[in-house]
Amino acid sequence: MSGLNAKLAGQGRYFGTAVRHDQLAELPALRQAIVSNCGAITPEIELKWAALEWERGRFNFQPVDDLLAFADKNGLAVHGHTLLWGQSIPPWAQAHLEQHPGDWSIVATYMTTVLSRYRGRIHQWDLVNEAIDTSEQDNLRRNPFYKAFGPQYIERAMEEARAHAPDATFILNDYSLEYDNPVDNARRRAMLSLLEQHKRNGTAFEGLGMQAHLDLGKGHVNKRILRPFLEAVADLGMEIYISELDVQEADLSAPRDVRDQRVSDEVQRFLDIVLEVPNVKGVTTWGLSDNLSWLNSEEYKRLDVKGARSAENRGLPFDGCWFPRRTEPVRRIISIEN
Repeated sequence: MSGLNAKLAGQGRYFGTAVRHDQLAELPALRQAIVSNCGAITPEIELKWAALEWERGRFNFQPVDDLLAFADKNGLAVHGHTLLWGQSIPPWAQAHLEQHPGDWSIVATYMTTVLSRYRGRIHQWDLVNEAIDTSEQDNLRRNPFYKAFGPQYIERAMEEARAHAPDATFILNDYSLEYDNPVDNARRRAMLSLLEQHKRNGTAFEGLGMQAHLDLGKGHVNKRILRPFLEAVADLGMEIYISELDVQEADLSAPRDVRDQRVSDEVQRFLDIVLEVPNVKGVTTWGLSDNLSWLNSEEYKRLDVKGARSAENRGLPFDGCWFPRRTEPVRRIISIEN
């Protein structure tokens, strides 16, 4: 399990994880695991607009700078997550967009400030996060940016971003692109259509981020469905990043070794497919250990069939036993051997 990044670096790829600055400060075991296993980190919340500029004109860069200092000290790249996401806009900015639709100035100021500060230090960014919504006629989510500027907000964001970070890689990051079901099938079609449209318009993204929140309740990933999608994205000249990999279990009542094997098997099935495609350049898990997973937050914890609070979801490479207050470190059996 050690040296996950080394396994991928030999293929010209990287292994990374999402992390928060407070976790790094408080958990030495996490710091060591990242240094030992990762080639890149993704700030989990620190680079989102609501975290950076909660009050207009007052930017809080210290948490990002702390993460960058850790990355620089340990030779890690930093993935910029995320510039525009409809669910992480400070209240003052959302109110402004509602009251002054069409006024791009606050978006321009925010993007200019952030991209100029980290130009040359952060080389790839999720420019737009979660833009797809297949319930809409044009397959675009009606987020505050869409409502204020129309579908052209994505093109404007690309033009703005390239003006301030011309050498960076800009990525369209989204979820539910992995499985063979009506929802995921429609989302893959919508994503390809959007990527093709932006290539025609001269505002092509350099990369696609596949969040890869795998879900054992959806069955198994299907190579016959997934491989052609990946190849179609590659044919557009785009790189592909597995950006938020984790696994949501379907049966938390099974014995732990059975659960771990199910998680490991699904991750291996997925990686066996995606790592056959040369344009897949990185694999990032959304956290390294189960006890730090968003799937174990109070909002997402599931109830078991008896109505009692369920066990902890075990969908990341390590479980919480590696931390100092616990004994006998236990590591997840997920492997990356391709």
